[in-house]
Amino acid sequence: MELRPQSSSPSSSSPQSSMDERRPRLALQAVLPADLAAACGIDLTDARRIVSLAHRLGELPARAPATVRRAALDAARAVGEVRTLALVERRASAEDPFVKYAFRLEDGAMVESVRIPLERPGRYSACVSSQVGCALACAFCATGRMGLTRNLEAWEIVEQVRLIRRDLGATVGGGARVHGVLFQGMGEPLANADRVIQAIRVLSEPSAQAIDMRNITVCTAGLPSGIRRLAAEVPAVRLGLSLGSVRPGRRRQLMPIDGAHPLEEVLAAAGEHARATGHAPMWAYTLLADQNDTDEDAASLAALARGFAAQHGISPRISLIPYNAIAASDAPLPSPGGAEDQRAAEERRAAADPFVRSPRLAAFRAVLTAAGVGSIVRYSGGGDVGAACGQLARSQAQVEAQRSGGRGASSRPRAAPDAAVGAPSTPPRPV
Repeated sequence: MELRPQSSSPSSSSPQSSMDERRPRLALQAVLPADLAAACGIDLTDARRIVSLAHRLGELPARAPATVRRAALDAARAVGEVRTLALVERRASAEDPFVKYAFRLEDGAMVESVRIPLERPGRYSACVSSQVGCALACAFCATGRMGLTRNLEAWEIVEQVRLIRRDLGATVGGGARVHGVLFQGMGEPLANADRVIQAIRVLSEPSAQAIDMRNITVCTAGLPSGIRRLAAEVPAVRLGLSLGSVRPGRRRQLMPIDGAHPLEEVLAAAGEHARATGHAPMWAYTLLADQNDTDEDAASLAALARGFAAQHGISPRISLIPYNAIAASDAPLPSPGGAEDQRAAEERRAAADPFVRSPRLAAFRAVLTAAGVGSIVRYSGGGDVGAACGQLARSQAQVEAQRSGGRGASSRPRAAPDAAVGAPSTPPRPV
């Protein structure tokens, strides 16, 4: 259980104000009602209502509403505050109803989140970030190229969901809501497990975001201790595991974390999670041309899935992901011209992105099917705005441009349609 204090601002030079200055302050949108009640000595009912105010309004009202005692509100205000993130960019895809958000943190760092439409109209999933950058350096992920700046606090994770929910009300309306949360944005969630688990507890709290834990998925590159913590502390949450490849040497090339935690060790933890929770793990497999897409790769994946099911009594759900280009979005644009300019542009693109989407998706899937292993093809939308799987990243050049008011920087969301005319109202079903 984590209550991350925030420093308060000095308001006076008196001894009492100096004590107040040093007093830890709670981020109220990342606190559970019972913890708030204990922190400021108020009734649990009042604490629930104050937490609800923080999540619905994004602030504490100047005057207590009729449902909350003024003394309780004053007590909560004395120990905590509601902070927020600055929405600097909102980009709606012209191809489907995906929307990407860029949020600036209080220290100037940037993170990105995505609003994903679900098949049932009015329901959306929020794909959120848990770190600024990532230390794991998976070769096919744009975030992995950034390196790690820092972990996000629990309130910064929760606030992404709250702001996406607010935007839904403003742009979609009609009872649209955030139905689920996917920890597959920037960062490795289980490298920030304390704050991620606290955020999950708050997101599922009825007086906060009221999202069923069964609709929350944590995706990891493979940290066994974190997987075990999920099973022990938030067992209703679902697990996603990025495989990259099931051949050890190739997996290590694509995902360096395999050197510290080989796939065998990771799958053992995933098996423990499956047995403890009853949830089938989702195995995400991004197909890369000439890297992990041969018939032999498919046969090895099928054999691994069958072995996992035989050992743990639960079959993994295999999700095949077409690769999404991760060339740096701030790379020099190709200039118009002849063949020489085109060649230079292609060389720059190849240097920025060494991978190509595999043309063997159907053949790969056919091998799995013949081996008796089911799979789905994940629809990864928003590619035209850099919102698809593996594309979330903010380069330092982009951060600096937005800090200095450069192109694309704004303290308000950029006007954009929720979906282009003619775009589907829901993403295509997995096939």
